[in-house]
Amino acid sequence: MNVPKEINTYCPKCKAHTIHTVSLYKAGKRRALAHGERHHAREKEGYGGQKYALQHEFAKTTKKQTLRLKCKTCNYMYHKDGIRLRKCVIQ
Repeated sequence: MNVPKEINTYCPKCKAHTIHTVSLYKAGKRRALAHGERHHAREKEGYGGQKYALQHEFAKTTKKQTLRLKCKTCNYMYHKDGIRLRKCVIQ
């Protein structure tokens, strides 16, 4: 699906329709020292294998792509709910 680089949409901070730049959301690097990460590593070590089941067969063929919108006037950033598609091209 082709998505324009800039779209005119509602900005919740400006409370008006303004031009937004569009980019794809990408999750950041996970923190190894976060409490949940340390807990999971502790559960995994030693004998007994995985604490949680690893998913080998995937039912879905696509992932939900989330769009990150940034207002050009106030630089407010927010996410637009993901759409299921195979490929997202920002033009």
